Amino acid sequence: MGNRGQKRLEMVVDLPDDKRACSSLDFRPSSSGSSVQTHLNSTNSTPETHHKDMDTVSSASASSQSEGEPEKDSGYGSCDSDDADPRYSGLRDYQRRRSSSDHGKLRSILGSLNDEGDPSRQLIALNELCEVLSFGTEDSLSSMMVDSLSPTLVKLARHESNPDIMLLAIRAITYLCDVFPRSSGLLVRHDAVPTLCQRLMAIEYLDVAEQCLQALEKISRDQPLACLQAGAIMAVLTYIDFFSMTVQRVALSTVVNICKKLPSECPSAFMEAVPLLCNLLQYEDQQLVESVATCLIKIVERVSQSSEMLDELCRHGLIHQATHLVNLNSRTSLSQPVYNGLIGLLGKISSGSIVAFKTLYELNISSIIKDILSTYDLSHGMSSPLNVDGHCNQIHEVLKLLNELLPTSSGDQSVQLVVEKQSFLVDHTDLLQKFGMDILPMLIQVVNSGANMYVCYGCLSIIKKLLYLSKSDMLVELLKSANIPSFLAGVFTRKDHHVLILALEIAEIILQKRSDTFLNSFVKEGVFFAIDALLTPEKCSQSLFPVFSGIQPCSNSSLKSSGREVLRCLCYAFDTGLSSSASEPGTCKHDKDSVCNLAKSIRTNYFSPELFDSEKGLTDILQNLRTLSAALHDLMGMCTSKDATSQNEDKFYCILHQIMEKLNGSEPISTFEFIESGIVKSLVSYLSNGLYLKDDLELQGAYSNLSAVEERFEVLARLFLNSSDMPTQDLPLSIVVRKLQSALSSLENFPVILNHAFKQRNSYATVPYGRCTNHPSLRVRFVRGDGETCLCDFSEDLVTVDPFSSLDAIEGFLWPKVCIKGYEDVGSAAQAMDQMNGQPLHLPSEGNPVQGESSGSMEPESMSTDLPPPVKHDSVSTDLPEMQEDEANVSAFASESAVTLRQSNPGDAHPLPENNAGCSNERAPAKLMFYLEGQKLDCKLTLYQAILQQQIKADNEILNGARVWSPVYTITYRRAIESPQGCRHLGQQSHVLDKLEANYASFFSSMFACELASDVDKSSPIYDILFLLKCLEGVNRFAFHLISHEKILAFSKGRISNLDDLRVVICRLPQNDFVCNKLTEKLEQQMRDSSAVSIGGMPSWCNLLMASCPFLFSFEAKCKYFRLAAFGSRQIQPHSVHHNNPVASSDRRSATGGMPRKKFLVCRNRILQSASQMMDQHAHSKALLEVEYNEEVGTGLGPTLEFFTLVSREFQKSGFGMWRDDHSSFSTEESSQAEDFDIVKSPFGLFPRPWSSVINTSDGVQLSEILKKFVLLGQVVAKSLQDGRVLDLPFSKAFYKLILGKELTLYDIQSFDPELGKTLLEFQSLVNRKKYWESTYGETSANRPDSRFRNTRVEDLYLDFTLPGYPNYVLASGTDHKMVNMNNLEDYVALVVDATIHTGISRQVEAFKSGFCQVFSIKHLQHFTEEELERLLCGERDIWTQFNDLLDHIKFDHGYTASSPPIVSLLEIIQEFNYEQRRAFLQFVTGAPRLPPGGLASLNPKLTIVRKHCTYCVDADLPSVMTCANYLKLPPYSSKERMKEKLLYAITEGQGSFHLS
Repeated sequence: MGNRGQKRLEMVVDLPDDKRACSSLDFRPSSSGSSVQTHLNSTNSTPETHHKDMDTVSSASASSQSEGEPEKDSGYGSCDSDDADPRYSGLRDYQRRRSSSDHGKLRSILGSLNDEGDPSRQLIALNELCEVLSFGTEDSLSSMMVDSLSPTLVKLARHESNPDIMLLAIRAITYLCDVFPRSSGLLVRHDAVPTLCQRLMAIEYLDVAEQCLQALEKISRDQPLACLQAGAIMAVLTYIDFFSMTVQRVALSTVVNICKKLPSECPSAFMEAVPLLCNLLQYEDQQLVESVATCLIKIVERVSQSSEMLDELCRHGLIHQATHLVNLNSRTSLSQPVYNGLIGLLGKISSGSIVAFKTLYELNISSIIKDILSTYDLSHGMSSPLNVDGHCNQIHEVLKLLNELLPTSSGDQSVQLVVEKQSFLVDHTDLLQKFGMDILPMLIQVVNSGANMYVCYGCLSIIKKLLYLSKSDMLVELLKSANIPSFLAGVFTRKDHHVLILALEIAEIILQKRSDTFLNSFVKEGVFFAIDALLTPEKCSQSLFPVFSGIQPCSNSSLKSSGREVLRCLCYAFDTGLSSSASEPGTCKHDKDSVCNLAKSIRTNYFSPELFDSEKGLTDILQNLRTLSAALHDLMGMCTSKDATSQNEDKFYCILHQIMEKLNGSEPISTFEFIESGIVKSLVSYLSNGLYLKDDLELQGAYSNLSAVEERFEVLARLFLNSSDMPTQDLPLSIVVRKLQSALSSLENFPVILNHAFKQRNSYATVPYGRCTNHPSLRVRFVRGDGETCLCDFSEDLVTVDPFSSLDAIEGFLWPKVCIKGYEDVGSAAQAMDQMNGQPLHLPSEGNPVQGESSGSMEPESMSTDLPPPVKHDSVSTDLPEMQEDEANVSAFASESAVTLRQSNPGDAHPLPENNAGCSNERAPAKLMFYLEGQKLDCKLTLYQAILQQQIKADNEILNGARVWSPVYTITYRRAIESPQGCRHLGQQSHVLDKLEANYASFFSSMFACELASDVDKSSPIYDILFLLKCLEGVNRFAFHLISHEKILAFSKGRISNLDDLRVVICRLPQNDFVCNKLTEKLEQQMRDSSAVSIGGMPSWCNLLMASCPFLFSFEAKCKYFRLAAFGSRQIQPHSVHHNNPVASSDRRSATGGMPRKKFLVCRNRILQSASQMMDQHAHSKALLEVEYNEEVGTGLGPTLEFFTLVSREFQKSGFGMWRDDHSSFSTEESSQAEDFDIVKSPFGLFPRPWSSVINTSDGVQLSEILKKFVLLGQVVAKSLQDGRVLDLPFSKAFYKLILGKELTLYDIQSFDPELGKTLLEFQSLVNRKKYWESTYGETSANRPDSRFRNTRVEDLYLDFTLPGYPNYVLASGTDHKMVNMNNLEDYVALVVDATIHTGISRQVEAFKSGFCQVFSIKHLQHFTEEELERLLCGERDIWTQFNDLLDHIKFDHGYTASSPPIVSLLEIIQEFNYEQRRAFLQFVTGAPRLPPGGLASLNPKLTIVRKHCTYCVDADLPSVMTCANYLKLPPYSSKERMKEKLLYAITEGQGSFHLS
């Protein structure tokens, strides 16, 4: 082999860069870690590849442009409009002249090439030809010229004596295919492919071989069959190891092109390459392995009908290699489509090959599948088993593989093959048992976790096969690992007849084989009752199992492809051969009586008649629980007099204790027994005193009984949060919550609506706002109701309606057009409606700009016709002489901000019910009622949701939402009937309570005055479960309040005599224990649907449950819902495409990757002023802000994160007068410095400093300045949430409650000022005791209790009526309020509480909210808890130093691996860091001292550590970072001590600037 590079150096004309390196592949990093080489053994003759080379390999590398990257201007890449633009006329003339010149030059070149007697002349001609083709276009060539050039070039490519001629001829062939794509057919006709293959097989010169690969790759795109027949696959692969990685990828691209169109005949042409391809699967380069895998997937598809060829594939080790790659522990990371394809490959081979079948069992494939099912995020799955963009869903491929590994029927396979497989399993029962032990629990978990109907059907089919193949003894062992009767009872709550039949068949198989073992558990778990309910639904007292209404038309379970609609019954879901397509897809295999006949057969054969007796069929536990339920019901009837209250409390505690003993007893209680007993219904009825079933009007008169409700909740808290009362380590509350969660998962049937045909496309919606949307519109005909004389007919026949607009907004559009003036309401109601119609309350979001409207659609200016001008916080900057004017200015500013915020946000399309849902004062009374097909539509829903709600009532739980878009809807409108206002906020009823009890107002108002889910009937067990979970979550959250209140009352009544006994220690349940995994998965799946462009595009249960029971959903799901509601679908992060990271990252940094960006210049020494200017200009903008520091070179993610960190630090400076504990002398921000001693020390978090309403200034600082800072703080916090930036602001829990709109009480003061809060509680206890004794025994009672405070008279404490810690804050004046005594102690406590958490901070909080709402509405945060909001805003605290976490979530590259000594030392050093050092390290590497929500796993880009190559002494160099990429360059220090020294120096001294490293 020779090297021709040096020899041709003087002769080869330098070609333009665009042709000398036509591919970006040469510059792509290799995942194997080797540096990219230009090419081995060549100089100027760099092999050329095209930029589309890798398009055929993997969708992951299909485009070098990021998904959200804006396209270039038309002048750079588009020539569609060139002819219409006179600017290009000169260019066109030049091209015409150039083409004419090229034709003449090509004829001359062709003559020179045919001169065989002069090789030097041929070389020159070839160089000229390459140059012409480099700059040529398709117009410069003709088919005749190409037909003349092709044989000449092919002949020269065979030139044996002159390798230079060979090389240039093959290069010209490559260029010819580029310039004139049709030339590949002419080249094939002149035997170019055999010639190139011959050169490759000879491989005398490496550069010639590389050029051959380039040419073959071009030709194979259009002529794959010719390449196959010429033996190109073997020619490309035989010597592939001789080439560099980049060239290897090009070679594999050729094979991929060929394998995409393999012929059905003559398989030997590609089968001989299988051994080489299987060997290449062992390589480390991801792109190379993906290409090889794609080839093998196509080969298996082509030979899947031949068992002999499938067996041959197995003999080459394909099963072993593919299984290794599918294993999640494999080092090679594959894109999701290729990974799914490999799982499908295993399924196809095992379907037709007994060798593959045996091999997979012997390789313990079940363990690998178990890992896949345990880590795969089911919410990413789609319901359709059909291909979507050519790639199958992963869960679908896994189920198909499992289906093939459990042969029970012949299907398309030969009977002999099925018999052989079954014989193997009979002879190897240990393998089958291991398979079942791995797979059965995972399949049950998949179904229980919220899988859609298709996945549920597939899992049940596999379970049925597994149990059918298992012997009797093995069945018992298998079912020990899973509670199959309980699982079946949950499945029987489904409505689809396919699923019901499978559940009945599974039950029948179990009873056939071991009825003696499982019969009793079938009764206990409710399986018997479920089967009986299918036959006699009238016997089902509770609505535990839905009434079976017969087999529905198959369209109800239709599955939809990405293109046109294909109705396909679930019966054919796993048919893999021709038979399924040959049969009628709309025909169900089951007749209408299948379910009833099978249920009747099971009941007759396996259940004795005595079980049908209503008493004998009940278990002892069920009867005992029913007795306790009846006792609770009776107890509620006894609660009539106040005298019986204490006695009833004791009885209630006793009954609760007995219930807990049963739930925690040695004999387990099934979900069926728990619900059927009525315990849940009796408990919620007693707890709420019947309020939870009352409507709004009935609630108005019920608040006077809240004292009884409070006492019951306090008894519940005392028992459920006290582990000493129960002989168990778990809290009683934990036991009840687990039981309720199990019941909810079994019974709930909230529908998931999927729109596979939904495409985001522009449409014009006339109603309600007459503007373009980026989603389809609904066609609606509005018709006046019969007999409506107060309304006129709507003039237009058919209109398009924005489906995600609320019915309120539609009413606003319609009312002015249909109302008759004489019937308009007196007053300003009509005017208010017109104003609402003119304001953009529910328009499409700025976060979802509509193409074609405006180039600046991301900015408010694009909506100037609908929005008032942006209001800047300078409106509060003027110095006002009077405090009242200042307050009025801030108030006006806040209201203006609120109006400005009413943008076209898809999240606002459906106003969510808040804590006091149904009683908001902002919503005007309805003027119109809408009806669809005679059914009244809920005005709180969007039109899309209202239509879905009607379909849900008659459909399956997983619907095909595509049917919503095609019909024309006729909606009838009628005049709304005026009704009295709904419930009032509980706070309005506080006159019936004393001051302390009024603190419970917000808690109970959110408990009772909130609609849980409109889709659930209040008589349903699901409603009871949801309400009880809501009560228990509230008890867990307000435990300190409830138990403290109970102890204060006990102190008042003399049951507690020592103030120290008021101390409360709470053992709370973790918030995650209230999360329902099944509902979380359903919500995730719904949010991933294409129609989820706003929360108005999801079923109403999603919004209602998120508003009323947000604790049911995980933090990650709530984050996605928040971004969807607040910013629209553009900021929902797409899920990962790699199989080894299936769960979508919750990192907020990458959630806005597709948003436009704006840079802002910042001065480091004027951070707050820069932040203020930034918010002035960009608070209303949806663009992603990036910071650049003055006189520094850095920009991007790292500097931006550091900016938000610096702003956070500025707000914590002492002297500003913003926070409590800031007792230093106030200063201006210009004079304040950023040293540590200037930071406000708040160990319990930052809380606003109280300001008296009569004080305008304090120590030279005006309140107006403080309010401006709170406005700015609100803007910064909201902008950080919008852009996904982490802040470093240690707010107190109480301040987070204020941000969430929750009321603070006396009990909350302890969370930010423990001493003050404790003292106030003790004072309140003294006040309550005095009032209790005076009301009970009279003021002159001789047995009056001691009224001293810790052995000291209150008068001797010498307290005046000023706020503790703030002597200038006067609470009250007058003769009665000079000094605190026992008579005015109650007033003192009330005034201190009011000043601390109400009036003293209300203006600051309102200023914060007004600033926040300039960015987006603060109401979108309301479904978070205080802890979750802190995590969302400030990221994770300190959960990243576990060694395994560091290894799992850090990437080591470019010279380092996880086992490299410097890496081991670094990880040890990180673990040794203290808290401040870890924060400094994080800020040094990422720009922020805290990790984003989710910790290291969510860091995006992933934290990468590479080896830093040092020029001089290694130990003298310092680490350096690229914060935008989270990229640490670490020198390989000689010792751990030296590394720690240099690292600490770098993270300490390297802060505060960004420069080139």
